[in-house]
Formats: sequence, structure tokens, C-alpha cells
Amino acid sequence: MYVHPTGVNGFKEVALSLKGKKVCSKLRLESGVHRVQRVPVTESCGRIHTSAVTVAVLVEPEEVEITIDPNEVRVDVYRSSGPGGQSVNTTDSAVRLTHLATGLIVTCQDEKSQHKNKAKAMRVLKARLLEQARLKQQQEMAKERKEMIGSGDRSERIRTYNYPQSRVTDHRINLTLHKLPNIMEGELEELIEALILNEKEKMLKKAS
Repeated sequence: MYVHPTGVNGFKEVALSLKGKKVCSKLRLESGVHRVQRVPVTESCGRIHTSAVTVAVLVEPEEVEITIDPNEVRVDVYRSSGPGGQSVNTTDSAVRLTHLATGLIVTCQDEKSQHKNKAKAMRVLKARLLEQARLKQQQEMAKERKEMIGSGDRSERIRTYNYPQSRVTDHRINLTLHKLPNIMEGELEELIEALILNEKEKMLKKAS
């Protein structure tokens, strides 16, 4: 798990790896912009604040799925920062990879070993390059579709979490559930099943 804190009790980026039966087919529909409406503890007038987070669900590629030319990757090592003990903070174990062809940058300092950090950073870089290629293909397909039938752009927001009303709304299927605490604890089955059903219905309509 990789966590990049903001310094104000928040996070700029969080990356984690999940394994399980059909985990990708179920969680891929979580990709998109998630909007949060809440009243912060520091808000004295009770006003609702809105924030957002972007979620990307990537398939971690096998070694054979994408090849990275070592000559196209600049490797920088530096001293780790933050918790970790003396052996972490006093050695150049942190690794930063820069993919010269695309400008993508990945850093890792989770492990005490520079070798392990490099290997983990390389896996993340491969996943991001694969996602970049997938997005490029999607953009090309979207362009062709627009030329043929036009386009009806929708808001990037896929879901809203409203804390004052304990409400979660998925805007893609117009589904509202008043179960926010349960959903925030990971009970996503009802949402996921509804999204998958909606996707299957759309595919059947296209095929008919």
C-alpha cells in the first residue's frame, strides 16, 4: 500500500493492491469521480462542504503484458523520509522512476531495501502505462462514435456521498441508498450488483 499524505490530515494519493475472485470485474465500476458532501468538525456555521476524489481501478499487468525499455527509465535514489526507523531514514533506499517517453513519475519508499522499492515502483509504472494505453484506445473509439452518432457528454461525477442525510447516490443509474455508514464500511454489494445489472441491460439493448 502506498500513501501520500497532504500534511493537513488528508491524502493526495493512495494506491493499494487487491486480490480475490472477480475482484476486478466488480470494482472496475468504481472508477471515476466520487463527490463527498459533509460538515467538517471545524465548520462553526454548519455549512456543507463539497470535495471530490478520483478513483482509478487498474489491472496489475503480468511481466509479459508490457515491456519497458530500461534505457527509457531514469532511476533516482534518495533518502527515505517519515516513519521507518534508523535503517530506513539513513540509507538511500527510496526510489524514483521517470519514464522518459511519457514523463510518468513513480516513487516508492515503503521497503527498507532499494531493490524491493525499485521492483514495486516498476510494477506501478507498468500498470500506469497499461492504463494510459487503454485510455488512448478509449479516446480513439469515443472519437469514432462521436463522428458517427454524436455525443452526449455527462458529468464526470459518478457518485455522491451525503453525510448530513446519510445518503449515497450513484448518478449513473439514479440509485439512492440511505445506508452511508454501511457503504463506507465496505458494504458495496447492493451498489455493485445494480451497476453490473445496468451494464448487462445496456449490452443486450445494443445487441438487439
